[in-house]
Amino acid sequence: MNHTAITEFVLLGLPDDPDLRIVTFFFLLIIYVLNVTGKLNVITLSLVDSHLQTPVYFFLQNFSFLEISSATVCIPRFLGTIITRDTTISNNNCAAQLFFFIFLEVTEFYILTTMSYDRYFAICKPLHYTTIMNRKLCSLLASLTKGVAILNTSVAPRPHPFIYTMRNQQVKQAFNGAAHKVVFSAIK
Repeated sequence: MNHTAITEFVLLGLPDDPDLRIVTFFFLLIIYVLNVTGKLNVITLSLVDSHLQTPVYFFLQNFSFLEISSATVCIPRFLGTIITRDTTISNNNCAAQLFFFIFLEVTEFYILTTMSYDRYFAICKPLHYTTIMNRKLCSLLASLTKGVAILNTSVAPRPHPFIYTMRNQQVKQAFNGAAHKVVFSAIK
């Protein structure tokens, strides 16, 4: 019997035109950098501003971290493929990338579900909200510490943290206050 094992895959869909490759590369690079920078701002603001240290912003921090991680799973590899023109990926690398992509996307789903649950109780049942959320947050923190080591990669960028934060007056005020401090500390 003649058996051949699949050891690598060929990535398709890259443009053949060199000019189009350059445009694609810079477009993806700019989107990736802006996305990561924006999400790092969300994480930083919610860590340094005391008004934003509530359960919903805790979830937004984690959601932003997941979004950075999920973008980092695919985009840098794709950028490298554009530069090197090496369109092959090993079977193991493909499997690892797929695993992290699916894992992080499912984790994002659970974070969004938890955020919805949090908002429901904050709006519809405010007398039970603080008690329930303190218990839920403690149990969530215990389980998150076990999985933090895995969460160091990322998938395609998504704008969810921006949607949930930039339409919020508290975040806008925190961002303006932080920018104001940076500007005046640079002037001094």
